[in-house]
Amino acid sequence: VRGRRDILRRSNSGGLFTNRSNSPTVDGANQSYGIDGAFSFFQNVSANAYYARSESPNRSGDEDSYQARFEYGADRYGFRADYLDVGTNFYPEVGFVQRRGFGRGFMSGRFSPRMPRGRRVRRYLFEAAGEYVVNRSRQIESSSNSARFLTEYNSSDQIILDVSNDQELLVRPFTVARGVSIQPGDYRFSSMTASYAFGQQRRASGTVALRLGQFYDGLLSSLTVSSARVALTKQFSVEPSVTLNRGTLTAGDFTTALLRARVDYAFTPLRFLSALVQYSSNDRTFSSNVRFRWEYRPGSEVFIVYTDERDTTVRGYP
Repeated sequence: VRGRRDILRRSNSGGLFTNRSNSPTVDGANQSYGIDGAFSFFQNVSANAYYARSESPNRSGDEDSYQARFEYGADRYGFRADYLDVGTNFYPEVGFVQRRGFGRGFMSGRFSPRMPRGRRVRRYLFEAAGEYVVNRSRQIESSSNSARFLTEYNSSDQIILDVSNDQELLVRPFTVARGVSIQPGDYRFSSMTASYAFGQQRRASGTVALRLGQFYDGLLSSLTVSSARVALTKQFSVEPSVTLNRGTLTAGDFTTALLRARVDYAFTPLRFLSALVQYSSNDRTFSSNVRFRWEYRPGSEVFIVYTDERDTTVRGYP
């Protein structure tokens, strides 16, 4: 059961109740309930929060979850603060919870002045952010402090520089590549990423990024081409994506490549053909997905989809 009511000018509040009479994971019935609210003040100030609780016959203590968020999003200045907590025994059996038993805090500040008209640069952006995740033992499992400097030109092209300092507490081995695993421990590492983004109004657009820096107990360099799109004609476009990684760790060196391409062709405004192909050197698989879509009547569509995945390590594969 879900109910929500609009309040004030641009705000709302509501409540939720769920019941599962027979749950296989708790050996009995499960109920969960909560309240939430989203509030907008003035033109650039917003806040939202929720509180929820679950009740199960064989789970007691730390059954709550809550979140509070505040954001000021003006054009020149920005600020955001967010805290989320999910209890160890928070089990809403009607719904999904990806992770339990943690608290996550996040805070960021932004300064983005716009330049006078007629200049080559449209605006600058300076942003700093910090995030941490703690477990129920009050240990910091992961944290990240980052800073970003962005220059946006009148052509919509952007130059971006990101610097980050991360901390990760691994409680079990973590496999990063075939035959290379990082052992449990507390790791701290820093990195820098430089990117150039071409404006989306261009016939060829996308973002090229180069990352250099530490990675757990070693070094990692990465070259990425993302959000790319090449309009060959008005009907035909290609969206390539490339990720190349070269790592040097205590457990060994590795090189991985992920290649992906999406092709779209419009026969008419109502008939489309798209294909997605991908190769991953880490697991040595080649996958493809081809989809034909036809809207033969307004609101009515026909899809024909073909999906294929091949392990290139299998003997006999060309």
